[in-house]
Amino acid sequence: MKWEENVRKVVPYTPGEQPQKAGVIKLNTNENPYAPAPGVAKAAAALNVEKLRLYPAFPEKTELMEALAAHYQIGTDQIFIGVGSDDVLSIAFMTFFQSDKPVFFPDITYSFYDVWADVYGIPYERKALDADFQICPADYCKPNGGVIFPNPNAPTGVLMPLEKVEEIVAANRDVVVIVDEAYIDFGGTSALPLIDKYDNLLVVQTFSKSRSMAGMRIGFCMGHPALIRYLNDVKYSVNSYTLNTAALALGVEAVRDEAYFRECCQKIIQTREKAEEELTKRGFIFPKSYANFIFASHKTIPAREIFERLKENDIYVRWWNKERIDNYLRITIGTDEQMEALYRALYEICG
Repeated sequence: MKWEENVRKVVPYTPGEQPQKAGVIKLNTNENPYAPAPGVAKAAAALNVEKLRLYPAFPEKTELMEALAAHYQIGTDQIFIGVGSDDVLSIAFMTFFQSDKPVFFPDITYSFYDVWADVYGIPYERKALDADFQICPADYCKPNGGVIFPNPNAPTGVLMPLEKVEEIVAANRDVVVIVDEAYIDFGGTSALPLIDKYDNLLVVQTFSKSRSMAGMRIGFCMGHPALIRYLNDVKYSVNSYTLNTAALALGVEAVRDEAYFRECCQKIIQTREKAEEELTKRGFIFPKSYANFIFASHKTIPAREIFERLKENDIYVRWWNKERIDNYLRITIGTDEQMEALYRALYEICG
């Protein structure tokens, strides 16, 4: 077809499977196994449906913006909100990665990064993690058009100490450095304290993991006011109304209930520690995880075989047919009951 000559062709991001069958144990997309904060349900029940005929308020003029600013003790002019962190990151790619020099990110990392770079025509280089899946800061201290990496990294769960994060930011003052902190609440130290010291640092977080709201699609980033202004300029040039009325209302309650948030994170951390013990008993090895998942490889049984046999038992984990990680499974931390079912299945498969 002649018109295909003018089509932008990219290899799209492939999300984890979303099985619709009842009763499956879904440990493949890093969703939180616990319900959102109780106040979220109350806000949903009280939502004024009549207001849905109106456009939502601009995110930076809402209670959600004020709640986030109060929680993180920063100014409202230091926060940008989007439809999940994917939206925030996509807009950040469009806004800040405009150099002819390549953007740097790890070779084993969130697989949306190269997709966005290809979609927006951004040159990039993947920097290899070392044998222990660690980022090597020296690799990011060379001329580039920007830097992005998750911390903890995905899909490995490996955490970079804050001093090494700062080393990368400090070495790249002429470009924007984005630290993607989707999993930071499960054991790491956020780079947020650095945003007042470095005007080139953008810290991205999400409600999808630690706040149990993947279905509401709320993400945000924090940084110098100048970075936020540039992001808003691009956003308002693409779609000014990005977050819907329900998400704006429910997000406030998720932020305000600090006690519930901490309780859920701690439960996941405790279950993760138990999972490390159980997986070790069954012959798995893995790097220490600081996320809500474990990135594990079995000593003798191929990951693909375990993946397929678990799926036969209606237990879904994540497997990639990719170089360097094709013998690893990413296992989301579920409830204690879900994990016990996983252990039983693994006992049948691995002994």
